Amino acid sequence: MAKNKYKDKHMAQPIENHATAAWANQAQLKAVSKVNLPDEEQIENARDYVNENQK
Repeated sequence: MAKNKYKDKHMAQPIENHATAAWANQAQLKAVSKVNLPDEEQIENARDYVNENQK
């Protein structure tokens, strides 16, 4: 057995935050393909994020 138990202790902590994920605020869902269509506010936020972080 390994001496370092750090990984075992911290496996329950989530890495990502699903509340801010792209699929969190959906406006519609396509019937056949089940693809998420985000609302207008999320589209604007994503566009602003991309424009601010361009190289």
